Amino acid sequence: MSTYTEAEQAAPRAQKVPSSRSRSRYPLNVLIKPVSGACNMNCTYCFYCDEMENRSQKSFGIMSEKTAESLIQKALDGTHSACTFAFQGGEPTLRGLDFFRFFCDTVRSCNIHKIPVQFALQTNGLVIDKEWVAFFAERGFLIGLSMDGNKRIHDSMRRRRDGSGSFNNILRASQLFDNHRVEYNILTVVSASLAKNIKDVYEFYLRNNFIYQQYIPCLDPIGEKSPAHEWSLTPEAYGDFLKTLFDLWYRSFKREKPVSIRYFDNLVLMLLGRPPESCGMLGRCTFQHVIEADGSVFPCDFYVLDSYKLGNIHTNSFEDIAKAREKIGFIEKSLHVDPDCQVCKWYSLCRGGCRRDRDTFTGKPLEKNRFCASYKAFFPYAYERLAEVARIIGSRRF
Repeated sequence: MSTYTEAEQAAPRAQKVPSSRSRSRYPLNVLIKPVSGACNMNCTYCFYCDEMENRSQKSFGIMSEKTAESLIQKALDGTHSACTFAFQGGEPTLRGLDFFRFFCDTVRSCNIHKIPVQFALQTNGLVIDKEWVAFFAERGFLIGLSMDGNKRIHDSMRRRRDGSGSFNNILRASQLFDNHRVEYNILTVVSASLAKNIKDVYEFYLRNNFIYQQYIPCLDPIGEKSPAHEWSLTPEAYGDFLKTLFDLWYRSFKREKPVSIRYFDNLVLMLLGRPPESCGMLGRCTFQHVIEADGSVFPCDFYVLDSYKLGNIHTNSFEDIAKAREKIGFIEKSLHVDPDCQVCKWYSLCRGGCRRDRDTFTGKPLEKNRFCASYKAFFPYAYERLAEVARIIGSRRF
C-alpha cells in the first residue's frame, strides 16, 4: 500500500523515452494542489514553503470548480489506461469536503470510457473528523497521514500556526481511519532529531499498528548547503538512520510480523528483477503532472518553480504539456550519471537517487546524490539480509 501513484512503467536507462504521441498508453498520474501552498500548520522544514518563496507568485489561490472540471475532462481524455488523482498541499482538506464530493462526482459523470480511476490524498490530519473519514471510505481514497514519530518529536517539528503541537489530533485521525477501515500510510519526514530516535519511533508505530510506513529525508532550502539548520539531515546521520531502521524492519520480518517500509520494499522489488514503483529510485524522472490551484502545470512537486512551468490545464492538453516537458529536457536531464556512479558497485540499487537530491539549481549537470555517503555505508551493511528477504518473498510469490 502506498500513497505514491507512479505505475511500474519505468524502463531501463537505455530504453528511449516514450514520445508524446504514445503517452496515452501509460497511466496518467495527476498531483493536485487545490489550495496551492495554504496550510493550517507551520512545520519547521516545509519544502513547499521554500518553493513558494522562490517563485514570482507565491500562492496560486484556491482551485475553482471550473478548473477542476477542465482538469478532469482532459485527464480522462488523455489516457486509455488508468488515471490517479492525488491531492496534496499545503493542506488539501482546507478546500472543504464539498469540493471533493464535487470532484469525485464529476469524475464519475465524465468517465464515459470507464477508465480505472484511483484517488489519494496527503493530509496533516488536523481537520479530519467522522464526516471526512466516511467520505474517504465511501470513495476508496488512499490516505497519506503525516506523522513525525512520537509526541515529543512530532510536536517539535509539526506545529499549529499558534505554535502548539498537533500530535493528539493526528493520532485521533489515525484512530478514525482504523475505525472506518480507511487505507492509509504514515508519512514521516526524517529530520536530525527523528533520525537519532528512530528506534523509539519505530516501536511507537508498532504499538499503534502503523505497519505501512514511508520515510522522507527532509530538504534544506533551495541554494543552501546542508546542514544549514538544526533539523538538517547530514549524510552520516541518514546512514546511521537507515542501518538502524533496517535492523528493526528485518527483525519484524524474521518474526513473521512484516512491516511495509517503502524504501526497503522497493529495494526488494529491484532484487527480484522488478522496477521500483518509487519515482526517486528509478534513476530518472517520470511523467508526472503537478496541477496548481489555478490550473498551472509543473513536472514534479519539487519543481513547482517559474522556469519549469509547462502550461495551464485551461489552455493546454496533456499532449501539449508532454511536448513542453520535452522542450525543457526535464526527463532527459535526470538521465545524467556522475562518473563515480558509473563504476560504483551499488549503482544498480542506488541509481543516483532522486533528482532533487542531486540538483544544485545552478544550471549545471546533476551531481552525486547528497546522501551518497549514506548509501555507501548502508548497502554493504544490509545487502546480504536484503537479498535473503528477496529470496524468501520470491519463493512465496512464484
